[in-house]
Amino acid sequence: MTLSNVIVRPFADDDLAGAASALVEVHRTDGYPVEGIEDPEAWIKSDAVMAAWIAESDGRVVGHVAVMKPRGEAAVELWIKQSGDTEDNVGVLARLFVTKDARKQTAGQRLTDAAMAYARTHGLRLVLDVMAKDAAAIRLYERLGWRQIGETLHHFGDSRAIPAMCFVAPTD
Repeated sequence: MTLSNVIVRPFADDDLAGAASALVEVHRTDGYPVEGIEDPEAWIKSDAVMAAWIAESDGRVVGHVAVMKPRGEAAVELWIKQSGDTEDNVGVLARLFVTKDARKQTAGQRLTDAAMAYARTHGLRLVLDVMAKDAAAIRLYERLGWRQIGETLHHFGDSRAIPAMCFVAPTD
């Protein structure tokens, strides 16, 4: 499917169903996310979300990203330990997903740029963890200047875990 112009804009409550549908599609094609798929609307609309954006084409949500409050993520702990920063100055880039048909439209980069701009204007340093299996996401972050700060295990489900890499956003 060829998409017309993809726009990135702040998430609105009436985007929730479309974002959930896009998330289910991404999970089907990529296995991401490994959790949250049972109730995608609740996963997207978490109480920890500080701000979120969607990518949209022809009225259809084709991507999403959020900046979230820290909730014990390994990337947050690593960054605080390495930088001496406090948790109040850290945000977590999360819930980034883009449907396969929107990936050649730079939707992932533009969503990430929106989150990074938000963090800069709010005095936050963004961190994230990305599963090691998600090579395309890792390439995106590296291309945008994110720096790996460590490795961890991403725990999900009852007792499952998958290797993950922790990154910090560039200062500029």
